[in-house]
Amino acid sequence: MPSESPTPSLPKRFYTLAGVETRPDGFALVLDGRGARTPGRRPLVLPTQVLAEAVAAEWEAQEGVIDPRRMPLTRLANSAIDGVADNGEAVAAEVIRYAGSDLLCYRADHPEKLVTRQAALWDPVLAWAREELGARFILAAGVMHVTQPDAALEAVAARVERYSAPFSLAALNVMTTLTGSVLLALAVAEGHLSPAEAWAAAHVDEDFQIAAWGEDEEASARRAARWHDFAAAARLFALSRA
Repeated sequence: MPSESPTPSLPKRFYTLAGVETRPDGFALVLDGRGARTPGRRPLVLPTQVLAEAVAAEWEAQEGVIDPRRMPLTRLANSAIDGVADNGEAVAAEVIRYAGSDLLCYRADHPEKLVTRQAALWDPVLAWAREELGARFILAAGVMHVTQPDAALEAVAARVERYSAPFSLAALNVMTTLTGSVLLALAVAEGHLSPAEAWAAAHVDEDFQIAAWGEDEEASARRAARWHDFAAAARLFALSRA
């Protein structure tokens, strides 16, 4: 019988001190006084001091080895620098596309408890979108696709374009893809919802099923990992604009 593939070993911590250095283009992560780099070999420079300090704290917290799973802000920063910075238009377009089939627009028609719960958590966000973004969306029952008004899609696009800076856009993209809703992502970005409130709204259906049938351990672990990433994206968004 062939042996199982060994778990990849993590790199050892090779530095004594993680810190921040002010530079003309931002705030750089430095390890023992030397500038750190992304996997793409670009300088790991953050747009604000508070974000740079939070990233440095992740590096300082590593014990013995460097575990990327315990460094969500660093991973997102690397993505912003290596990926989003050169592909901003494509990333923004991906985020905006979610407005055409946003989670909040597709409603259950039964059972009544689920219908009521969706309305309670989703209707206020749609009302906020009408008032704050000028975007009026059409609701649909079930999974049948509904074409949203051009005006609503254009309103969302205009708001997303406000956040074209790589770090803001990277965070918005993660929040959108993890929830299936650009409206929830924007509501978090603009302080209308807390990350926890948006996460709960995104999982109304799942929580209803859990209440009825119980929770699967593996599914619970996957959801916890996604929440970890979502919360980190919300934090990165806030700190990158602080």
